[in-house]
Amino acid sequence: MPFFDQNQFTETKSLLTPDTILQSRYRILRHLGNGGMGAVYEAVDLRLGHTVALKQTLTSDEELWKQFEREARLMARLNHPVLPCVSDYFTEGNRAFFVMQFIEGNDLARILEQQPGPLPRNLVVAWADQLLDALIYLHSRDRQIIHRDIKPHNLKISSEGRIVLLDFGLAKSQPKNSNDGDSCPSVVGYTPRYAPLEQIQDLGTSPRSDIYALGATLYHLLTGIKPPDALSRAAALISEKPNPLKPANEINSAVGLELAAILSKAMAQNPDERYASAVEFREALRRVGRVDGRGIEYLVCKTPVDSSFVETGETTVVRRAPMSAARRPGTHAITALFIILITAFGVFCRYYPWKLPPIAVQESARQNSAAANPKWQMKNAK
Repeated sequence: MPFFDQNQFTETKSLLTPDTILQSRYRILRHLGNGGMGAVYEAVDLRLGHTVALKQTLTSDEELWKQFEREARLMARLNHPVLPCVSDYFTEGNRAFFVMQFIEGNDLARILEQQPGPLPRNLVVAWADQLLDALIYLHSRDRQIIHRDIKPHNLKISSEGRIVLLDFGLAKSQPKNSNDGDSCPSVVGYTPRYAPLEQIQDLGTSPRSDIYALGATLYHLLTGIKPPDALSRAAALISEKPNPLKPANEINSAVGLELAAILSKAMAQNPDERYASAVEFREALRRVGRVDGRGIEYLVCKTPVDSSFVETGETTVVRRAPMSAARRPGTHAITALFIILITAFGVFCRYYPWKLPPIAVQESARQNSAAANPKWQMKNAK
């Protein structure tokens, strides 16, 4: 099983330097950062005279190269205000690139780094409403798209206050009916704090996987603290330790009991216990009060904060693998069964008295006492 990580990508292909010109058209201005599947630059389109974002694959692996091209083609077909537009794809010098709309502004990981504490509740709910509208658009297409990497690092706030969902490097395209068996190959990967258990365990993902990731992201924004990863939560249940996922309102009272319950449902370990769709998730949030979001300001502070509050944006790419119904029959049911078994075992460990019955205990004690008596040993020896 091949293993890939972001550091291997960077070592494979060197980053571009400022003033590099590609296709006699795109001049590199600066390196913006690395995502799960490549490096991103700010560049200028010399032909049209406007700023663009240019993404470069940082791997020479053939299958991951194909996935990079699929990402470009997938994004080129999308048309939604929360999603960036892709305008070009090309290869040059044994490297692949695609060009997309440049979004001026900071990503939420940077804002969390600069913001001392939780972000305003109404602002986060307004952003969530916009993101859920985008997920409804993605999940309801004839070939539904599951993003599979929603996290603060992949969410950018434009200069107009609009939120934008970036980086479709781990996205999966599949028919609405999973029985059709026509899913595109995809890279299997996850970001631990925001990925659901079924994605970490590679048991298959669904639109409810995006619901978990969005719930975990909102939890981080509303509390200022990263949520515990799904594996830690499962391990705590089995070992009878306290649930590491504290209700959001216990960390930040401004969240409120109702909104905290919504986040808990979105982050349920069992996919069947989450919201059935992005539409249902959005309706629940609107019941707690939806605001436009414009005119709400958040404090940007240069004061350093605890590093545990800062999203690094690193994505662990586990392996490449084709995702198809033929390969994974009933993955959703398998995932639910796996989590139910973990839960059942945890409850069993918690309530079952790991002791022998009283009679057996007395018999065991009598035998141990007798075995320690020399007269008893002599008698048995005869």
